Amino acid sequence: MALRVLVVGGGLMGAAAAWRLSARGHRVTVLERFGPGHDRGSSYGTSRIFRVAYPEPSYTELALRALPLWRRLEEESGQSVLTLTGAVDHGSPETVARLADVLAGAGRSARRLSPGEVSDRWPGLRADTTALYHPDAGRLHADDAVSALLKAAGRRGAEVRHGVGVTRIRLSRHTGDGVTVVTDAEEALTADAVVVAVGGWAPGFLPALVTGLPPMRVTQEQPLHFPVPDALDWPSFIHHPGTGFHQPGGVYGLGSVDGVKVGLHGVGPVVDPDHRDRTPDPAAVERLRAYAEEWLPGVAGTEPTSLTCLYTTTPDEDFVIDRQGPVTVLAGFSGHGFKFGPVIGDMAADLVEGQPGTARFALGRATPAR
Repeated sequence: MALRVLVVGGGLMGAAAAWRLSARGHRVTVLERFGPGHDRGSSYGTSRIFRVAYPEPSYTELALRALPLWRRLEEESGQSVLTLTGAVDHGSPETVARLADVLAGAGRSARRLSPGEVSDRWPGLRADTTALYHPDAGRLHADDAVSALLKAAGRRGAEVRHGVGVTRIRLSRHTGDGVTVVTDAEEALTADAVVVAVGGWAPGFLPALVTGLPPMRVTQEQPLHFPVPDALDWPSFIHHPGTGFHQPGGVYGLGSVDGVKVGLHGVGPVVDPDHRDRTPDPAAVERLRAYAEEWLPGVAGTEPTSLTCLYTTTPDEDFVIDRQGPVTVLAGFSGHGFKFGPVIGDMAADLVEGQPGTARFALGRATPAR
């Protein structure tokens, strides 16, 4: 039976949910507060890492499910969004060994490399202690991915409305499991179900709708782009702490059309997404400059540009993908959710249709900090 579904939030996760729901024949309307291609949230820019290498096998499985969906999206939308360049994980020998074991268990190719072998193959990248190269990795173009998802959803019949803010959601307790969504123009829209995917606004918006939310920190992160001519030839890379390098969360990087992007993971200041100062933090810029001088000889002598984006992080860095009544929640993607977008859209569609969710991502779960 086709359902009437409202999707609140037109960033990556809302767009992915709209695509997968409309592909199943549901009547979908996306309500996005800002304009197309906006830079206010977590889904904008030219680059996100795609990888299947995770120390937790369930995330590797999820990424492997996402990969063919990204390719299907490219076919439906006519837009290229995913480029596989391979990736290099290096640093902690224990972490590298764990990643190799998980990839082997999933039947995916990977090769152990010494630091010298890494430098020979990618002169711009210096590896620490030991490294793992895996080819099922690369980069996603973030802006193009969101655009492609909304385009594909529209071709399946979804209505996409930009510049429409949602002020409240009322559960229709006396008319079954439906909902009424009220916009900032006092327009009241009714539906069988609602998917809420509002990124950094989730901690302020969701507690009135569902119970069991884990605490979520909204932070402003600040990667740099180093403009080098061979940026698109670089592999994605992650430097894991644990040997002579002790940056909490490690450092990630990848090539993009804007240069080699390098960032710290989840260490930015806590912010209000409606009132944040997007001015680059000189101390954070210098930390990344110093890192690049030591570990990235390929960007030496270049002047980087800075950008900011939002992380919405749970204590265990696991996501929230669950349903209570007519409300499906997509939240807390903790700086590593983008690569899974289409499969999370499928999971949202399953929940809307009444199928059970995944315990790891459930509301009300225990969330020990990592």
